[in-house]
Order: sequence, then C-alpha cells, then structure tokens
Amino acid sequence: MSAQSTPGPGTAGEPGGSGPRRRAGDRRPKPRGRHRKGLLVAAWTAAGIVVLGGTGVGYVYVKLNGNLDSVDIDQVLGTDRPSRTDNGSRNILVLGSDSRSGRNGRLGGGTDDGGARADTAMIVHVHEGHRRASVVSVPRDTIVDRPACTDTGGGSHPAASGVMFNSAYSTGGAACAVKTVESLTGIRMDHYLEIDFSGFQRLVDELGGVEVTTTRDIEDPDSHLYLEAGRHRLTGEQALGLVRTRHGVGDGSDLGRIQLQQAFLKALLEQVRDVDLLGDPKKLYDLADTATRTVTTDSALGSVNSLMSFASGLKDIDVSGMTMITMPVVYDAADPNRVLPVKSKADQVWTALRNDRPIPRSVTEDTATGEARGVVR
Repeated sequence: MSAQSTPGPGTAGEPGGSGPRRRAGDRRPKPRGRHRKGLLVAAWTAAGIVVLGGTGVGYVYVKLNGNLDSVDIDQVLGTDRPSRTDNGSRNILVLGSDSRSGRNGRLGGGTDDGGARADTAMIVHVHEGHRRASVVSVPRDTIVDRPACTDTGGGSHPAASGVMFNSAYSTGGAACAVKTVESLTGIRMDHYLEIDFSGFQRLVDELGGVEVTTTRDIEDPDSHLYLEAGRHRLTGEQALGLVRTRHGVGDGSDLGRIQLQQAFLKALLEQVRDVDLLGDPKKLYDLADTATRTVTTDSALGSVNSLMSFASGLKDIDVSGMTMITMPVVYDAADPNRVLPVKSKADQVWTALRNDRPIPRSVTEDTATGEARGVVR
C-alpha cells in the first residue's frame, strides 16, 4: 500500500446493541438480527472475479448467467461523459449499497425502508499491460456537488450542492453514482460493479475463513467485533464486523474503516489465490454461485462469458502490484463527521489515472487519512 499520514490540517483555505464477547474462531451461530449493515464491496468483487476467471467450467454457464443482474449505465448516461481511453487501461467503479431489502434486511436487523446508500466506493484503475492496479477509496461522507442525473427507471434528479457522496446512489441508483464519480474525477468509468454484503459474508465462510493479523485489540460493540491482538482466521460474520468497524480503531471515522477495508481486501485476495479451486469442484461451484447471485454489473459485463473475459485480463495483477490510497480529504470544520476533498491533491490523483501514471506518494501528505493503518495486516 502507499504510505499515508495520520490526520493533519489541510491546505489553508482549501476544502478540497452490544452482545457477549466473541473471539476469532468462535463459530457458534448467532441470531441473524445481530448482524449489522455493511460490506467490503471491493474485496467481494475482486474475489468473485478471480473465482470466475480461474474456472473454465462450461456446464454451469446457464445457471450462473441466470444469477447475474446488470444495468445499462451507458444508455442512461448517454454521450455527455468523459472520453474513453485507448491505451488498454480500464477504470471500474466498485460500489457497495447497504440496502436493507431482502437478505440484507435480515442481516442488518432492520426493516426494509426501500432506501439504499453507497456504503463503500472504490475507483479501480487497471494500468496498461494489466500487471498493476491503483485503487482509490472515496469516503462516503465526502461533501460533493452532485450533477443532475437520470436513474435507470427514467426518473430525473436535479443537481445538488454540498451533499454527501453516498447520497448519489440513494438518489438515482447506479447511474447517478457513476455520473457523480465521473463529475468528481473527470475520468470515464468503463465498468460498474456492485455487491451486497450478505454475499460477502457467505463468500468468506465458503473460503473457510480469511487469515489476518491484528496489531492491537479491537473492541467495537456496534459491529459486535472483539479481537485480541494476534493472528486470526475470521469467519464471515467476524469479517463483516471488521470491515464495518469504525469505533474500535483509529479516530472512529469512516477514514479509519477504509484502512481496515483495504487491508482486508489484500488478505482476501491472498486467500482466494491460495485455494485449490480446481481440486474441489463443489467449492468452485459454490463460490461462483455466490459471486453471481450477489454481484450487479454494467451491461457490458452482464454475462459469465463477459465477466470471465474481463477477469482473464486481471490474472497477472497480484497484491504486490496494487497501490491503495484514500482520496485526499480534510475534516470539514463545520462538521467533524464530514470530509472535504483537497482539490489540488485530488486533482493530482485523477490526472495520474487519466494519464495512466502511478499516483504520486505526496498526495496523502497533510490530509486526513484515518489512524487505522497497520492495525490489520
């Protein structure tokens, strides 16, 4: 991962119910109502792609194709978008909604109010040659100007200034989220991937857990997570608690949680690559079935063949070839629960990605990046 600083002042004048304690390895079943809303969308997406990309199992195509959902982002957004690049690089918006409908409602322990928010957002830039990737997390609490947008149902939504980034999804769904990201970055999103966290939890369990090492105790009654410092093999429920933890580590903000999510993503990718999928056809099918049931893609990736073709172009990227940062932000002086982009530094990030160059290490200096880096490895 790229080095990032602890919270500090931004450029002057520039915005830019708790339960009983549980330990890792405790697999006793818990009531569904104890789960919290949330997901690590990028980790879940990447794992699903790796699973599908490594299979080549043709007899399950029809079943898996029937599991997939897709949305035609290009048709909704039309031509008023940033230009596509022609150098072989790709940009993917990986988004997770915390919708409380269906299975997510049971996991969240709440009622279905029909609402959904972008709980986690990562812009994944696959560099030319497809051997390296840069991942930029966008804090959901970032204050942005949302452009006017149309949702996939044809509804129109006027522009809004000074709103939270995750409100774009709740306002106009996937299309509005993509348009907001493109407005923020000036970068065309070639693909869109969205995952729900119920699938993320099942994925971790089907993998047999994911190993992480915590450098300090983590105790967060809100996410029902209690881990002593040391090495753990997390169950799906514990992994979900980890990526939802805000108050058990760091400064208690969404920025600290992003650090945990990025660390867990790397651990999950390592775990997927170590699993002998071809030696266990049942596990292979179960993982692919879970992935396709819980992923929503843009229409260009809306079939198993398309998803596998896309995945085949990512097979040479390993953890050592991934750079992960958080979009440069500072805390909002008017509301410490919100953050503002540091425009000059964020612009350096977007310029680097547009030109397929590495992100400068200096962009995270003197920005608020949370205090949870190094808690999990």
